[in-house]
Amino acid sequence: MIIDHTHPKYWEWLRSQNIKNPHNGAYYYSIEIVNNIIPNIRTSRNWITLNVPEVGVNHSIVFIHNNINTDLYTWLSVYDDLILVCGIPETCEKVKHLGIPIYLPLSVDISYVSQFKKSIEEKYGDTAYAGRYSKQFLEGCAIPENVDLICNLNRQELLDTLSLYKNVYAVGRTAIEAKILNCNVLPYDPRFPDPSIWEPWDNLDAAKYLQIELDKIDRIRL
Repeated sequence: MIIDHTHPKYWEWLRSQNIKNPHNGAYYYSIEIVNNIIPNIRTSRNWITLNVPEVGVNHSIVFIHNNINTDLYTWLSVYDDLILVCGIPETCEKVKHLGIPIYLPLSVDISYVSQFKKSIEEKYGDTAYAGRYSKQFLEGCAIPENVDLICNLNRQELLDTLSLYKNVYAVGRTAIEAKILNCNVLPYDPRFPDPSIWEPWDNLDAAKYLQIELDKIDRIRL
């Protein structure tokens, strides 16, 4: 069973939270997980690719996307035998009471993102912030007031716009995509002062790594 971004309860939850724009990182990462990672994994487990509150199943692999508000995943406590895939090591500590955490560095579909790449000569934008509009207001964040904002766009629009800038304030998968698009990634989030941690990594390589980690857990369980 796969519970993903197509589940009606996910869209119901978005509406209940008054989230009018579904084009967020978790949504697009879920698409890549379903298309590029799950088909390349051998497992008997179920999959939950994003946060669909109250919709779960035992014996599942769950992707944790929200690294700040991990309390959003407390509903998982009623399910047994969960493996929690986290994109940041610190998140593993925060959710380990809900299951077995695995640190899987963030990855993207490099071949898709690369289609939008432009040379330095083709770039006419100087500096921009790319990400959720609200994240720029997090405590301790340092984004100059005069930079352009790349927010609330669908994936294609985001990548096409991002590729036009020389410098980008970004974290996570957006930072990885920016690097693939020949942008200089700048830090703004105090949790991630070193942009070098966002190394381009392909979904298919991530699937191979995840398979190794899952096999380790299954061997221990035997």
